[in-house]
Amino acid sequence: MKVLFADSVHERMMSLLSGDGWECDLQYDITPEEAYDLIPNYEGLVIRSKFPVNREFIDRAGNLKWIARYGSGMENIDVAYAEEKGIRCFSAPEGNRDAVGDHALGLMLSLTKNISRSWDEVRAGKWEREANRGIELDEKTVAIIGYGNTGSALARRLRGFTTEVMVFDPYLPMIEEGMVRSVSMDEIFAQADILSLHVPLSDETRGLVNAAYLDRFIKNIYLINTSRGAVVNTSDLADAMKKGKVIGAGLDVLEYEKSSFEKLSTDAIPGPLQYLIDNPNAIITPHIAGWSYESYEKLAVFLAEKIRSVGRS
Repeated sequence: MKVLFADSVHERMMSLLSGDGWECDLQYDITPEEAYDLIPNYEGLVIRSKFPVNREFIDRAGNLKWIARYGSGMENIDVAYAEEKGIRCFSAPEGNRDAVGDHALGLMLSLTKNISRSWDEVRAGKWEREANRGIELDEKTVAIIGYGNTGSALARRLRGFTTEVMVFDPYLPMIEEGMVRSVSMDEIFAQADILSLHVPLSDETRGLVNAAYLDRFIKNIYLINTSRGAVVNTSDLADAMKKGKVIGAGLDVLEYEKSSFEKLSTDAIPGPLQYLIDNPNAIITPHIAGWSYESYEKLAVFLAEKIRSVGRS
């Protein structure tokens, strides 16, 4: 049995699969066009975000038994069509959930305590104490939209604070765990101080956070997004920051990222994004929330175990 690795992964994944008899063909620089020609020879395919798997590719892959996405989201794979053809599709959101939870909390603390902004000022020779007076998370209400792997990871990290954690996830049963509880969006709009997004990108969530959505919040809020950039309408977010409706924004993902997540679009930077880049109340990181040394290995372990379970079933 042969598996094509079309993107780089932690070496432990190859070690685990080789132990089960898989022949691992490492072709990290292969193009989708080259892979299209070769894919009939493989039973398994390992990819990351830059590699699209569409219907045409799937039709060509007559021997393929599974596709493994080294990461969490699978928007670059036509999952429904693959499964229709009997091809199992795996991702490993368990592998980077802790890294994302850490990062979301880090953005939250940096914004509410003005850490990043004040450091920029110190490097510029300014020593502004009063202008950088922050707020405490204690007794604030944090709203988590999406309570899967990363949303629940953030909630666990907030247990050390006396915050109220509200959760909205229509696809999960009601949650009541200490300070964490499921609520309606109406309750979140009425009470949230901080909003953290943890949803997959889908037709339902694309552009979810827009002007109408933000205007429904009673309080002025901090916004954290470590999910997918296209969940937030950047132009509407910029307008909300200009009005003070969004006090600060921590973004690890951007609407304008390339599908590979390796860089921004090569087009000129749009005005709304440039506004956020220049705004001292915004923090933008280059899609690194789930990108830790530990998660790199854990992704390999979780994916390998899922693949091995196919062989046992």
